[in-house]
Amino acid sequence: MDMSSVVSFIVFLALVLMVASSGAVFKPGAWYKSLDKPGWTPPNWVFPVVWSALYVMIAVTGWRVYETAGLVALPFAAYAVQLCLNAAWSGIFFGMKRPGLAFVDVLALWIAVAMNALLFYPIDAAAGLLLLPYLLWVTTAACLNFAVWRRNPGALTAAAQHG
Repeated sequence: MDMSSVVSFIVFLALVLMVASSGAVFKPGAWYKSLDKPGWTPPNWVFPVVWSALYVMIAVTGWRVYETAGLVALPFAAYAVQLCLNAAWSGIFFGMKRPGLAFVDVLALWIAVAMNALLFYPIDAAAGLLLLPYLLWVTTAACLNFAVWRRNPGALTAAAQHG
């Protein structure tokens, strides 16, 4: 691997780490702990472990496609959209305490990740396939988001009124 490849990988990793920082800024906290969650909710320690692996994979996918084809407009537009929607979710759900709006965001994220995988696959099959675990986790997150939203209408109204 030459120096320009190393630099481009570092750039993709830094970009994805900026997205990941949203989860560090907007943490679950006492509000989330107090909510009624379904029995299939993963333990809290699972989330940072899974997201750490996924963020590395997301960086690798962008880097692989960039190294193969450069900044191809449509595939990287999908990449940018899914990163923005990903970054927004924690702020909407945990920061604003708006699970309904977060559910809309996570649905859009699911579509963006699926599109991103489909657009990356013809350029670099491994990159397209590396986005599938991310899509599976976003599916799980969407189901959990929906379940929490539906199970806690009173708590969510009170959170919105108290800020």
